[in-house]
Amino acid sequence: MLLAHVLLPLVLALLPQPRPEVSAAAVLHDWDDRRAAAWAAVDAAALRSLYVPGSAAGRADVRLLRQWGARGSRVREMQMQLRCVAVLPARHGRLVLVVTDRVVGAGADRPSTWRLALRRVGEEWRMAQVSPARTTSCTVRSRNE
Repeated sequence: MLLAHVLLPLVLALLPQPRPEVSAAAVLHDWDDRRAAAWAAVDAAALRSLYVPGSAAGRADVRLLRQWGARGSRVREMQMQLRCVAVLPARHGRLVLVVTDRVVGAGADRPSTWRLALRRVGEEWRMAQVSPARTTSCTVRSRNE
Protein backbone atom coordinates (compact mmCIF):
# COMPACT_ATOMS: atom_id res chain seq x y z
CA MET A 1 0.00 0.00 0.00
CA LEU A 2 2.86 2.37 0.75
CA LEU A 3 4.21 1.66 -2.71
CA ALA A 4 0.91 2.85 -4.23
CA HIS A 5 1.09 6.08 -2.22
CA VAL A 6 4.58 6.72 -3.55
CA LEU A 7 4.19 5.48 -7.12
CA LEU A 8 0.76 6.87 -7.95
CA PRO A 9 1.76 10.54 -7.63
CA LEU A 10 4.89 9.86 -9.69
CA VAL A 11 2.93 8.10 -12.43
CA LEU A 12 0.31 10.85 -12.48
CA ALA A 13 3.04 13.48 -12.75
CA LEU A 14 4.45 11.71 -15.80
CA LEU A 15 1.12 11.54 -17.63
CA PRO A 16 0.55 14.21 -20.26
CA GLN A 17 -1.11 17.24 -18.71
CA PRO A 18 -3.86 19.07 -20.58
CA ARG A 19 -2.82 22.26 -22.34
CA PRO A 20 -3.70 25.35 -20.28
CA GLU A 21 -6.25 26.35 -22.91
CA VAL A 22 -8.12 23.05 -22.50
CA SER A 23 -8.33 23.42 -18.71
CA ALA A 24 -9.38 27.06 -19.10
CA ALA A 25 -12.08 26.07 -21.58
CA ALA A 26 -13.43 23.51 -19.10
CA VAL A 27 -13.56 26.17 -16.37
CA LEU A 28 -15.37 28.54 -18.69
CA HIS A 29 -17.83 25.88 -19.91
CA ASP A 30 -18.71 25.06 -16.29
CA TRP A 31 -19.16 28.75 -15.47
CA ASP A 32 -21.31 29.29 -18.57
CA ASP A 33 -23.49 26.27 -17.67
CA ARG A 34 -24.11 27.69 -14.18
CA ARG A 35 -24.91 31.09 -15.68
CA ALA A 36 -27.39 29.53 -18.13
CA ALA A 37 -29.09 27.68 -15.26
CA ALA A 38 -29.44 30.93 -13.29
CA TRP A 39 -30.94 32.68 -16.31
CA ALA A 40 -33.36 29.80 -16.98
CA ALA A 41 -34.51 29.88 -13.36
CA VAL A 42 -34.64 33.71 -13.34
CA ASP A 43 -32.51 33.44 -10.20
CA ALA A 44 -30.73 36.74 -9.56
CA ALA A 45 -29.03 35.43 -6.40
CA ALA A 46 -27.57 32.44 -8.25
CA LEU A 47 -26.44 34.70 -11.08
CA ARG A 48 -24.86 37.20 -8.66
CA SER A 49 -22.95 34.36 -6.95
CA LEU A 50 -21.07 33.68 -10.21
CA TYR A 51 -19.31 37.04 -9.94
CA VAL A 52 -16.92 38.47 -7.38
CA PRO A 53 -18.58 41.07 -5.14
CA GLY A 54 -18.61 44.48 -6.79
CA SER A 55 -18.09 43.16 -10.32
CA ALA A 56 -19.51 45.61 -12.87
CA ALA A 57 -20.15 42.69 -15.23
CA GLY A 58 -22.10 40.92 -12.48
CA ARG A 59 -24.23 43.98 -11.78
CA ALA A 60 -24.96 44.38 -15.51
CA ASP A 61 -25.87 40.69 -15.89
CA VAL A 62 -28.25 40.76 -12.90
CA ARG A 63 -29.80 44.03 -14.14
CA LEU A 64 -30.42 42.48 -17.58
CA LEU A 65 -31.94 39.36 -16.01
CA ARG A 66 -34.30 41.51 -13.96
CA GLN A 67 -35.29 43.56 -17.02
CA TRP A 68 -36.12 40.38 -18.91
CA GLY A 69 -38.09 39.09 -15.92
CA ALA A 70 -39.99 42.37 -15.54
CA ARG A 71 -41.16 42.07 -19.15
CA GLY A 72 -42.28 38.51 -18.51
CA SER A 73 -39.54 37.14 -20.74
CA ARG A 74 -37.71 33.98 -19.82
CA VAL A 75 -34.57 32.40 -21.23
CA ARG A 76 -35.25 28.69 -21.46
CA GLU A 77 -32.02 27.69 -23.11
CA MET A 78 -28.90 29.80 -23.31
CA GLN A 79 -25.63 28.29 -24.35
CA MET A 80 -22.31 29.94 -25.04
CA GLN A 81 -20.44 28.59 -28.01
CA LEU A 82 -16.75 29.02 -27.21
CA ARG A 83 -14.96 29.48 -30.50
CA CYS A 84 -11.44 30.42 -29.37
CA VAL A 85 -9.58 30.75 -26.09
CA ALA A 86 -6.14 32.03 -25.18
CA VAL A 87 -4.74 31.95 -21.65
CA LEU A 88 -2.84 35.04 -20.53
CA PRO A 89 -0.32 35.12 -17.68
CA ALA A 90 -1.97 35.61 -14.29
CA ARG A 91 -1.25 35.20 -10.59
CA HIS A 92 -2.16 32.04 -8.69
CA GLY A 93 -5.89 31.75 -8.12
CA ARG A 94 -6.65 33.90 -11.13
CA LEU A 95 -7.40 33.04 -14.72
CA VAL A 96 -7.19 35.63 -17.48
CA LEU A 97 -8.52 34.61 -20.88
CA VAL A 98 -9.14 36.14 -24.25
CA VAL A 99 -12.11 34.33 -25.74
CA THR A 100 -14.21 34.52 -28.84
CA ASP A 101 -17.70 33.21 -28.21
CA ARG A 102 -21.31 33.69 -29.14
CA VAL A 103 -24.71 33.03 -27.60
CA VAL A 104 -26.63 30.09 -29.07
CA GLY A 105 -30.34 30.28 -28.32
CA ALA A 106 -31.74 33.10 -26.18
CA GLY A 107 -31.45 35.67 -28.95
CA ALA A 108 -28.35 34.24 -30.63
CA ASP A 109 -25.69 36.74 -31.58
CA ARG A 110 -22.53 37.06 -33.64
CA PRO A 111 -19.13 36.01 -32.28
CA SER A 112 -17.52 38.57 -29.95
CA THR A 113 -14.07 38.66 -28.41
CA TRP A 114 -13.66 39.39 -24.70
CA ARG A 115 -10.96 39.56 -22.06
CA LEU A 116 -12.23 37.64 -19.03
CA ALA A 117 -10.66 37.74 -15.59
CA LEU A 118 -11.80 34.99 -13.23
CA ARG A 119 -10.84 34.57 -9.59
CA ARG A 120 -10.89 31.33 -7.65
CA VAL A 121 -13.06 31.55 -4.53
CA GLY A 122 -12.98 28.29 -2.58
CA GLU A 123 -13.70 25.54 -5.09
CA GLU A 124 -15.40 27.80 -7.65
CA TRP A 125 -14.29 30.26 -10.27
CA ARG A 126 -16.05 33.62 -10.21
CA MET A 127 -15.98 36.27 -12.89
CA ALA A 128 -14.16 39.40 -11.80
CA GLN A 129 -14.01 41.44 -15.00
CA VAL A 130 -15.27 41.33 -18.58
CA SER A 131 -14.00 43.75 -21.22
CA PRO A 132 -13.92 43.87 -25.03
CA ALA A 133 -10.73 42.54 -26.61
CA ARG A 134 -9.14 42.21 -30.00
CA THR A 135 -9.61 38.95 -31.84
CA THR A 136 -7.20 36.18 -30.90
CA SER A 137 -6.12 33.15 -32.86
CA CYS A 138 -8.05 29.98 -32.08
CA THR A 139 -6.33 27.53 -29.76
CA VAL A 140 -9.33 25.50 -28.58
CA ARG A 141 -12.42 24.76 -30.62
CA SER A 142 -15.92 24.88 -29.25
CA ARG A 143 -17.63 21.89 -27.69
CA ASN A 144 -20.64 22.90 -29.80
CA GLU A 145 -19.11 22.88 -33.26
